[in-house]
Amino acid sequence: MRHRRTGRAALAAAAVLAATISGTATGVAAPTGGAAAGSAAEAGQPGSAGTAAAPSATGQAGSAQAAPGQHCSYDLRTAERHCFASQDQAVTAARARSGEVIQATLFDNRDYGGASFTVYGESLCKKDGVVNYQLDLPDDWKNRVSSVQPWGNCWIWLYPEPGLGGDRDGPFDENTPHVGDLMDDRTQSIGLS
Repeated sequence: MRHRRTGRAALAAAAVLAATISGTATGVAAPTGGAAAGSAAEAGQPGSAGTAAAPSATGQAGSAQAAPGQHCSYDLRTAERHCFASQDQAVTAARARSGEVIQATLFDNRDYGGASFTVYGESLCKKDGVVNYQLDLPDDWKNRVSSVQPWGNCWIWLYPEPGLGGDRDGPFDENTPHVGDLMDDRTQSIGLS
């Protein structure tokens, strides 16, 4: 069983991620809390209506929680995967893609700790009652997801089998520091709706 980071390390990781995404993913400023946080999903940013913004960064704990190259970004359209030494670099690379929207970030540990896997695609999720995008996780990411952050108006559905198979859990429609015992370290595919 893996050691999971909690407490200050997890808070620092969340703070670094909040600072990382304080720019734009789709050309709209990220919410800073309060009433603006309600439009986070519509702006292509983490969370959804009613999600509070994470605290501001106070240190560099995000890259300290995973080995170099453990923070990856994945393009749903092209199946290109690029890995980086820090969460900041992975999100910056995904955000730099013209016409692309960050849709979800999956984390290896609870409280957004450890390695990360940021998924991006061509547009916001439609909220039309169906899975708009799906992904069978790469072998090195199967059975690892413990916390998630939805972006780009997406809800995240977790499945215990490839091809969206098995009993799904979700929707995870806001930043979720622990996906719960049902799917913790059991996810093999994800659906975004």
